[in-house]
Amino acid sequence: MEEKLTRLNKYLSEAGFCSRREGDKLIDAGRVTINGVVPEMGTKVSPNDVVAVDGEIIKNNTDKPIYLAFNKPVGIVCTTDTSVEKDNIIDYINYPKRIFPIGRLDKLSDGLIFMTDDGDIVNKILRASNNHDKEYVVTVDKPISQTFINRMASGIYLEDLDRTTKKCSVKKIDSHTFRIILTQGLNRQIRRMCEYLTYEVTSLRRVRIMNIKLDVPVGEYREFTEKELKTLHLLLEDSTKIHEAKTAKDSPSRSSRPVKDTPTKDRVKPKDQPNRESTKGGRPNRERPIRNRRKDH
Repeated sequence: MEEKLTRLNKYLSEAGFCSRREGDKLIDAGRVTINGVVPEMGTKVSPNDVVAVDGEIIKNNTDKPIYLAFNKPVGIVCTTDTSVEKDNIIDYINYPKRIFPIGRLDKLSDGLIFMTDDGDIVNKILRASNNHDKEYVVTVDKPISQTFINRMASGIYLEDLDRTTKKCSVKKIDSHTFRIILTQGLNRQIRRMCEYLTYEVTSLRRVRIMNIKLDVPVGEYREFTEKELKTLHLLLEDSTKIHEAKTAKDSPSRSSRPVKDTPTKDRVKPKDQPNRESTKGGRPNRERPIRNRRKDH
């Protein structure tokens, strides 16, 4: 009978040690060994192989997966590398089993973050194409105008990231506070968007991720309820199917790709099609994104 082989990053994920992405980083850094030997990226392991990280043997996790809703305080960093950052989320929670955060909240922000030992669920939740809601309540340093709300909702070009934010839902709560629902997670996205519009964030709290709301005091956590977990898996299953369908549609096989017509001398150009020479400066008139007026320091 043929032995079942598993990719090394998946093995680390299924063992509850880290996500697949973090596993790739560990493998690339040469911190992972198989039977005492540093492997190449993409290596597969069998059930009889001994896998270790920094000399610590990693065993398959046969326990029920852990899913926690944690209210991260300001000042705590979302990293699993406890040797680099003393104010890290792992030491703060001090959970009896190895867990890691799904996604990030920057050091100055507080609120809901998921903690788990299920590495396979991480990419499903974080994948931007799945359009999973993340809701925040944000306070800024001066009165909020309707123009600010409209600009935040319509999308802003962030020069430092060379990305335009997706359209999102933004509602004013009071003179200095608003609620925003994002489906993407660019680095310091909300703070960068506000800075572009000359506002400074004084408080940023995440209050919901998908179907799970923040309902525990700062610095505390709770396990997902059975109902929450069931709904979460249903949402992830549906969004993954949508993602796979889009991928298949956008990536046709060679045989199904349309063959371009070869232009001939006898072909006549339609009269209603503009020539390159007829456009200003010989180039099509394309709308360019507005560049940032301010840069992060």
